Amino acid sequence: MRGDKIVKFFMPKEERFHELLDRDTQHLLKAARLFAEIAASTSLDARRVKVAELRSLEHDGDQITKEIFDALNSTFITPLDREDIGVIASDLDDILDYMESVAQFLVLFEIGDSPEPLRKFAEIIVAMVEEIHNATSLIWDLGNAKTIRQSIVRISQLENEADGLYFSVIADLFRGEEGKKPLDILKWKEIYQGLEDACDECKDFTHALGNVLVKNA
Repeated sequence: MRGDKIVKFFMPKEERFHELLDRDTQHLLKAARLFAEIAASTSLDARRVKVAELRSLEHDGDQITKEIFDALNSTFITPLDREDIGVIASDLDDILDYMESVAQFLVLFEIGDSPEPLRKFAEIIVAMVEEIHNATSLIWDLGNAKTIRQSIVRISQLENEADGLYFSVIADLFRGEEGKKPLDILKWKEIYQGLEDACDECKDFTHALGNVLVKNA
């Protein structure tokens, strides 16, 4: 057994990081599923109620992120690289922030309809967050490296799907057709850009997972 692995074997395990990150990803998944309900809603009033719920979840997510960084600052030896844990927590927080921002735009812009691309983006985000939750729960045992890599690949595939959807919907928005209002085009451009950013952030999250695999191989 290599010397560094012997040292790691005798290091105390901080179970609270496992619990905090599991709670964080479960919370993100709950928020993603709520966002999908918001995207599918065709009632502006119902959408307002659900957006208020999502805003509350976003605030709770901020608190979990704070708890993770407080734990990092008060722990001498961490079960994973300190920087990687911080990046994982920050990325999870950013994904939820993007979703909440888009939900707010839907209400602020008084959008009550639910076009197919909006619902599709929401489905992609839920699928990506499901992979994030599953993969993150496995990082404490690197015997799960193969399964984690499969999740990383799946998230990359979903991000590519989101890219294709984004370019398609933006092209459609700016296609010169009668009846399109410039203000509506700008509103939807902002919404779809936020959704694309959320998907990009999910992809960025996989870089942190990849770093964990490399450093603990």
